[in-house]
Amino acid sequence: MFVLDKHRAPLQPTTPARARKLLRSGRAVVHRHTPFVIRLKDRTTAGSEVDGIELGIDPGSKHTGMAVFTAQGGQRRGRYSIQLDHRGAAIRKKLEQRAAYRRNRRSRNLRYRAPRYLNRTRPSGWLAPSLRHRVDTTMTWADRLTRWAPVRAIHVERVAFDTHAISANKPLEGAEYQHGTLHGTEVREYLLAKFGRACIYCGVTRVPLNIDHVHPRSKGGSDRTSNLVLACVPCNQAKGNRDVREFAPKQAAAILKRAKAPLRDAAAAQSTRWVLWRSLEARLPTHVASGGRTKWNRTRNQLRKTHTLDALSVGKLDTISETVTAVLIAGCVGRGVHQRTSPDKHGFPRRTSPRTKRVYGFATGDLVTAVVPKGKYAGTHTGRVMIRTNGKFDIRTRHGLAAAIKHTYVRLIQRGDGYAYTTHPEGHVPK
Repeated sequence: MFVLDKHRAPLQPTTPARARKLLRSGRAVVHRHTPFVIRLKDRTTAGSEVDGIELGIDPGSKHTGMAVFTAQGGQRRGRYSIQLDHRGAAIRKKLEQRAAYRRNRRSRNLRYRAPRYLNRTRPSGWLAPSLRHRVDTTMTWADRLTRWAPVRAIHVERVAFDTHAISANKPLEGAEYQHGTLHGTEVREYLLAKFGRACIYCGVTRVPLNIDHVHPRSKGGSDRTSNLVLACVPCNQAKGNRDVREFAPKQAAAILKRAKAPLRDAAAAQSTRWVLWRSLEARLPTHVASGGRTKWNRTRNQLRKTHTLDALSVGKLDTISETVTAVLIAGCVGRGVHQRTSPDKHGFPRRTSPRTKRVYGFATGDLVTAVVPKGKYAGTHTGRVMIRTNGKFDIRTRHGLAAAIKHTYVRLIQRGDGYAYTTHPEGHVPK
């Protein structure tokens, strides 16, 4: 749990048991509900011992893992973990829809519009909105964590794959592809991300995978990554030194196309990692590492593959002695839309949104709790609220939807901040 002093300066994080004890004794009050932050009434940073913590970030295209941990003598102990779910794909879809609407308007028989010359320039370092969103949301949470905890340093993956290690002068041969050191880890990590940790021939997952040459080396095939795929042990042995066109003639065209195709998600992550690193370095001391080293650290400490455990394993370390039991999932949902009228599938206006964003003091997206005394939804419901002008709200909880709850039963817990929060056990991969 995060702890602030009476002047709202960050103190050393504490355990949930001690936080409950401080709240019961009246020495602390709740500063924020999610993530849970308490504020002490009788303590300042000058009279406290603050050792400081460090922050690990594993940036990705769809999800970003963030881990708060203490580090001493090469040993790390996890304190808090957050998985940030991006909505870059939704932003891209909205931009494509907007472009389609504009193209339709240009082709309609409307009044004459003067031509708009393409004289607009983009600033240096410009990123597409769907990519800029990934950087901005990650920086937002990094700033939040530095306000709630005494962050001394940040560890972040700057590159997913070490291209220098992949293209080393020493050629990789034989078992080095299966049992290599950090070099082999970089190549394997690239292929695992590209092919979704599945056999290219039969599609099986969660089995040992070998690195196979599409065009065999014995017949002139190269060691370029465009000639490498993942294959399970039975398929790899059955293929032998045959070309993919001989081994799987019906799948050959699709396999060759997929082997040479670029990684969209990896490209998006690669495009934002450097911008993210520069933004972090401008705030706090930032240490960088590659994705291959992260996997090497995680494997040595016998940890599962998750975004938050990857964040805990970023950079140079010896051992990880403790991990968290629950992970906070922060899903980016936005803060609403500016659109006043919602059209139907034919483009005709269907309904008009109200001008005001709040009804009876509540806004859509607020975290609330409602105690309903009777009726179909009798009980206590905690979740995000969807307002209605008639005063009967819908509350989306982790168990489902509670509809038409009277506003007098609703109590505000936390204002909406553009994120939807859920909690999952560490190691659990939500669908």
